[in-house]
Parts: sequence; structure tokens; C-alpha cells
Amino acid sequence: MGLARRLYRGEINVDFVGRWKLWYSLSGLLLAVSLAGILVNGLNLGVEFTGGSVFSFKAPTATIEQVRADFMDEGVHQPIVQTAGDRWRVTTETLPESTMTQVQTAISKDYGVPVNQVDIQSIGASWGGEVSQKAWFGLAVFMVAIILYLSMAFEPKMALAAIVALIHDLVITAGVYAWSGFEVTPATLLGFLTILGYSLYDAVVVFDMIKEVTAKLGTTSKQTYSMAANNALNHTLIRSLNTSLVAILPVAAILFIGTTLLGAGTLKDLSLALFVGMIVGTYSSLCVATPLLVTLKEREPKYQAIARRLASTGGKGPKGPKSTAVAKG
Repeated sequence: MGLARRLYRGEINVDFVGRWKLWYSLSGLLLAVSLAGILVNGLNLGVEFTGGSVFSFKAPTATIEQVRADFMDEGVHQPIVQTAGDRWRVTTETLPESTMTQVQTAISKDYGVPVNQVDIQSIGASWGGEVSQKAWFGLAVFMVAIILYLSMAFEPKMALAAIVALIHDLVITAGVYAWSGFEVTPATLLGFLTILGYSLYDAVVVFDMIKEVTAKLGTTSKQTYSMAANNALNHTLIRSLNTSLVAILPVAAILFIGTTLLGAGTLKDLSLALFVGMIVGTYSSLCVATPLLVTLKEREPKYQAIARRLASTGGKGPKGPKSTAVAKG
């Protein structure tokens, strides 16, 4: 509690802005790994996007290996076997009607399940394409709305920093899906859109404080823009961390309980996106959006003049990418 109180009062000042090289390097590494996973492994798109057949039935004594082997014996290639509560859910490529009937009969015989209790669902890829189009459209509208809102409420440079942080969060979250092999479903897309809103909220809280603090900077100021932004960031640090922790804990419970106990596919698809996105979103608002904003703002003549004056008089404090260069010049 003492540390949190001292951070909130500004008695301890963590140099987030001054460590911009560390944050940029870490983010660059995460983005490179994520893009590699997307390019090498690709996203495991669900049947809703690729089209296919889905079989659902009860077989309490069966194992994953047994169910997979039985489907492959009937000529199914690479069936995806999952548990959904007390039922098995097997996703296959699009099968002819005769093959689906053959598989249904085999399941009924092998596991003693009545034929009419082996549910079959056929999904066309066109529906998935329609969902994808709507998701991309929603994402585009969301991004445009963010740019307009932040440009009017704050300024265009803050809007740019926030957009870069959002793209950063999306790519890393998608990379986690690529490397983990988790299925991407419509629920996953909802999770992606949700983390955009969460990441934006965190960035707006930080930017609002930065706007308030830096508005007081003038030609006789004793702080550079970097120093003022870093102080503002430290004043919102506890709030950001507390908000993130409160939000992440229930999502983590849903993710791990749904994965290990319930086998609930929709919960897993949604909660993984939220869990990863919230962690990355908190990091990006503190260590990506703010240093990037400082990089852009320190290029302005007003703040360059302040940095030169403080450098000439021995002013000290955390320095962003441009303020360091100016101070040396």
C-alpha cells in the first residue's frame, strides 16, 4: 500500500518514457514472433469460416484418440475432435451426404448411441465469408471512429499513437492464436473487437492525464514534454494496473476453467482473446502509445525549444527519443 500511495502521489517516478528503446525492442520482438506464427502456421479458422461438417454425440467412455481413429476409418481426413461438456464435437471437411450418413451409422454402432442422437450440421464457407466481411467492416468503422474522436477530443498525434497501439495489440493476440492453434471462431472475433475497446479506454485515461499536465508547459517551463508525459503516466499507473487486474482475473477464471473442466469451446475462443488482449493492451498503453506520442510531440519547435533551454541549464529528467537528441545538440 505504501508503494502504491507513493506512486500515485508522484514520489516514485518510473522512467517509462526514457526506456523507449527497451519497449520498442520488446514490441518489435513480439510483433516479429507473432507475424512469423501467422505466416508459418496460419490461423486455425473454425468451420464457420472454412465450411465443413460437425458431428455431435455423447460417448462417456470414449477417448480423443479413439474418436479420431473411428472417423479416419470412415475416410474422414484430419477430423478435429473436441469435448463440449458431456458431448463430443467432431469437425470435418465438407462431406457428401452419403459419407455423413455412413459416419453417423458407424458412430451409432461403435458407441451404442441411437442414430437420431448423433447430430449432424453442415456449414457452408459462404456464411463464414459473410461473417469475415462484417467483422472487417466493423473494425474499419471502429478505427475511423477512434481517429475522429481522439482527433477532436485530444489531437491527431494522440489518435495516431492510439491506432498504432491497437494494431500492435491485435497482431500480438492473433500471433498467440497462430502459435497455440486455438480455433478462430465468430466468438474470437467478438473478443478481438472487445479488446480494441479495452485498449482504447486505457490509452484515453493516460492521454487525458498527459493532456492536462502538458497544457501547462510554456517557454519558462521546468519540464520537457517527455518529463511531463512520464509524470502523467506515473500518476495513472496504479489506476491502469488496478483496472487491468480486476478485468483479467475473471477472464482468466473463465479461460482456465472452461479449458480444463468444462471443455466449452465458445468460452475458450472468447476468453483467450480477452485474456491476451487485456495484458497486451495494458502494456501497450503504458509502453508503446505514450513513448510513441512523446516521439511525435518532441519534434514540435515549442518542445524542442524547452528541451534546449533545460539542457543548457542542466535540467534533468526522463527523456524521450527526440528530447535526448535535442539536449545533446
